[in-house]
Amino acid sequence: MSDERSTSSRSTPVRETETRTAPGPRHRLKTIVRRELRTVVRTRTFFVLALAFAAVVLGIAVVGESIQAGYVPTLVDLLTPLELLVPVLAVAFGYRAILGDDQRGELDVLETYPVSGRELVLGVYLGRAIGLLATVVVPLVIVAVAVAVTEGSQLSIYATHSGADSPVLFGRFVVLTALFALSVLAIAIAISSVVSGTRSALALAVVALVILLVGMDLAIAYGFSIGIIGDSELVYTLVLSPLSAFRGLVFESAVVVASGTGPDVAAPISSLVSLVGWTVGSLGVATWALNR
Repeated sequence: MSDERSTSSRSTPVRETETRTAPGPRHRLKTIVRRELRTVVRTRTFFVLALAFAAVVLGIAVVGESIQAGYVPTLVDLLTPLELLVPVLAVAFGYRAILGDDQRGELDVLETYPVSGRELVLGVYLGRAIGLLATVVVPLVIVAVAVAVTEGSQLSIYATHSGADSPVLFGRFVVLTALFALSVLAIAIAISSVVSGTRSALALAVVALVILLVGMDLAIAYGFSIGIIGDSELVYTLVLSPLSAFRGLVFESAVVVASGTGPDVAAPISSLVSLVGWTVGSLGVATWALNR
C-alpha cells in the first residue's frame, strides 16, 4: 500500500506539469498563423503576384491621371480593374492552402496533435489573409498618398458634406476592398478543403471565379429582365453576389456621397452581411470538410 501511494504521489506532479505545459488554443492558433505567414513570404509566386498587382494599380492611377483629379475619380478608375484583380489574387492565395498541407502529409501529422479542424482552418485563413491584405492594401495606400501629394495644393479642406472629394471616401473604398478580398479568400480556402488534387483545385477555382465575376451578375440580370426580380427587390437581390455587394457598397458609401445625389444602388447593411456571410459560411464549409 505504501508503495502504491508513493508511486501515485510521484506521478501526480508529472501529470500536472504536462497539463501546465500543454499549449492552449491561442498558442496553437498563433503557431499555425506564423507557419502560413512563412509560407507566403517564402513563396516566389505570391511575391510576383504582389508586384504585378501593385504595378497595375499604380499604373492605372498614374497613366489615367486620376490622381490629379482627386480621391473619388481615382477610386472610380480603380473599381472595375479591382473587381477582376482582387478575386484572382485572393483565389491564388487560397485555392491550395489546405490542399498543399494534405499533399505534403502535414494534415496527417497535425492529427497527432490536439489541433481541431476549426483551429487549422482559422489559422490558415488568418495567415493567408495577412499576406493578402498587405498585397492589396499597400498599393492602395500608396495611391492615396500620391493623390494627397499631387492634389495637396488644390484641396484646402476635407469634405464634411456631400458633393465634395475627401480622403475619407477613399479610405472607405480601401476598407471595402479589403473586406471583399477576405470574402473571396475564404471561398478559395473552402475550395482547397474539398478537393483532392491540384488539377481539380485549379479547375474548381476557375469555375468559382467565373461564377463570382460573371455568373451571379448575369443570373440576377436575367431574372430582372424576365420580371422574376422586380425593381424594389433588385437592390436586395444584388447582395447575393459578393462582387455586386462590394460594388454597391463602394458606390453607396463613396461615389454617391461625393456626388451628393443619386439613386439607391445598394442596401448597405444587407451588403455587409452578405460579405460576412460568404466569409463565415465558406470557413464553415472548410471546417466541415476537414472534420469529415
